[in-house]
Amino acid sequence: MSVSSRASLALAVVLTAAISSGAGAKTHKPAPPAPPPADPAAVATALRDKALTDPTAYAVVESLTTEVGPRLEGTPAAARARDWALAKLTALGFSNVHAEPFTIPSWIRGAEAAEVTAPFPQPLMILGLGRSVPTPPGGIEAEIALFHSYADLLDAPPGSLAGKIAVVTQPMTRAQDGAGYGALGRARFRGPSEAAKRGAIAYLLRSLSTSDSRSPHTGRLEYAADAPRIPAAALGVADAELLDRMAARGGPVRVRLVLNSTSSEGATAWNVAGEIPGSETPGQAIVIGGHLDSWDPGQGALDDGAGVAITTAAAKLIGDLPRRPRRTIRVVLFGAEEMNYSGKAYADAHMTEAASLVALSESDTGSGPLWTLQLPKGAAAAPSLKPLASLMAPLKVVVSDQPALFAGDDFGLLQIGSAIPVFSFRPDATRYFDIHHSADDTLDKVDRADLNQSVAAWAALVYLLADSDIDLRVLAAANSAGGQP
Repeated sequence: MSVSSRASLALAVVLTAAISSGAGAKTHKPAPPAPPPADPAAVATALRDKALTDPTAYAVVESLTTEVGPRLEGTPAAARARDWALAKLTALGFSNVHAEPFTIPSWIRGAEAAEVTAPFPQPLMILGLGRSVPTPPGGIEAEIALFHSYADLLDAPPGSLAGKIAVVTQPMTRAQDGAGYGALGRARFRGPSEAAKRGAIAYLLRSLSTSDSRSPHTGRLEYAADAPRIPAAALGVADAELLDRMAARGGPVRVRLVLNSTSSEGATAWNVAGEIPGSETPGQAIVIGGHLDSWDPGQGALDDGAGVAITTAAAKLIGDLPRRPRRTIRVVLFGAEEMNYSGKAYADAHMTEAASLVALSESDTGSGPLWTLQLPKGAAAAPSLKPLASLMAPLKVVVSDQPALFAGDDFGLLQIGSAIPVFSFRPDATRYFDIHHSADDTLDKVDRADLNQSVAAWAALVYLLADSDIDLRVLAAANSAGGQP
């Protein structure tokens, strides 16, 4: 029997049972025995097809961006996002909906400005990097030391940048898998400290962006313990290229930078969770989710309102089935991913239940479309997951022969500390970094068809995992011992 035939049969069985139950109530006859569970592959197929036209995911991201908007951790908007998440998960029928608070240091953006003061005065578009210290109240004005690559900055000797503003203008490579972002991330994370080690008094970086928009793209930095903390900001792509052209003329270029951020200790953030309880083994859970917080310039529609919407909608569709799967599905909406705090909080709170967690995965690269799925080692050959290749084919998602290695930033420490199996859907990131961390991350960038394609893939896989007794740890161990990929 084909997968589509099994899907039709499964739905017919459910419909027949519902009609029979209604007829019995009217005539007072005993209800017939409950039908046997439908074929899991047929149910997963029906879920996949329903998700392609289901309005839930778009409604979730529209609600979040309209009713809350930007929601950087440590701000009043983050508390509104918590309340929104609690109400939304409850309204969608989740159980055990709750918030898990944890303490973080907050960083709040203030007034920011930059300009070239010589030789050709004109303004620059910037965004301060997350965690950056502020400039003195009057700002900083100095000659720039421009580097066309981050490697060139690292080659500069100690003391060579004394009293200067270091500027790195290396462009980011566009790639379907987003590899260009990972390759250049060190320039943002570590660049300010590396520049400070060489004497720089401030740091400017060409935005990690594949766009030609002038909008700068922010993101967090990580100060090193062995270097002075200097102010740091991202330049719009066009403005980085402007500085390249000015420097190429041979004379000194001077820039004035003003950053008025504030920081404080003892702020509160929240991870919000809800569950679709399992029907037979509710103590075992597949844990999925996205991050609720976002950077402040835009609306956080793709990063990561889309991830919140995809995983919430997939779990909600499964929860609406007449018969819920055997295992529990837990959705976690992480409250402080952008500053890298929520993953540790979740690992600290849930490490003791690691043995009961079947698999982890976070959605955090926009709204799709998905193009590949990576499973835990050995999982693709398991009988309960054999239908996956056929299930994913109409969605144009390929089941990779490479095992998943990473569940996402917010699950990373839990994964590393407990060896919980992970799976990973890979969205097409070709255009994602055009708007990532910028003012352009708004609802109009969410494509409904792509969003629903992602929900369809997530719902089908998560249902198969939840309705099975598959032990992904045993499969991984067996394949490692046997030398299989």
